[in-house]
Amino acid sequence: MLNELFARNSNAENPNCVAIEGVLEAYFQSLRTVQLYGPTNFAPVISQVARCAAEVTDGSQFFVLLMITDGVISDMDQTKEAVVNAAGLPMSIIIVGVGPAEFDAMEELDGDEVRVSSRGRSAERDIVQFVPFRDYMDRSGNSVLSMARLAKDVLAEIPEQLLSFMKSRGLEPRPPLPATSDPPSMSTSTPAPKQSKVHT
Repeated sequence: MLNELFARNSNAENPNCVAIEGVLEAYFQSLRTVQLYGPTNFAPVISQVARCAAEVTDGSQFFVLLMITDGVISDMDQTKEAVVNAAGLPMSIIIVGVGPAEFDAMEELDGDEVRVSSRGRSAERDIVQFVPFRDYMDRSGNSVLSMARLAKDVLAEIPEQLLSFMKSRGLEPRPPLPATSDPPSMSTSTPAPKQSKVHT
């Protein structure tokens, strides 16, 4: 049985992808090599990302976990516990439901109305956003009506979730770097720009 957790870039030693191009390359590679199957277990993936987020709580990094699923959650109790445990960490979870399945459980995780709870504990913050992809399709189910609206709704809660984490930890934005009057150096010793890392 294949483990739910594997490096999408096929490098278990360094599973990070560089920039969005790296994420897309890993995604398309997975489409060619991975066979999808049930059950749909969310808790192991949420817990893995939470472990990464727990290592960087100084406000310098924020983790966004995007989960795309066509089925109901098989481990709902464990998933709710994982969400509650992760709610105090610098992370957000976006769930996009595709297909005709019933997604009532996803709505329960999206704690807009009622905060997710597990074993008598409520999540410290709302960190889950659920979006049903079918709401953005035409009647035939073949075309996305509005890619811009889909992107807007998928990312809608990330700014507030980021701010709520920063405020809960008393973290403030770092002051801007002072402006210099000297023109930028054009020497060959200028360091190359850093590449951003996207955690998947």
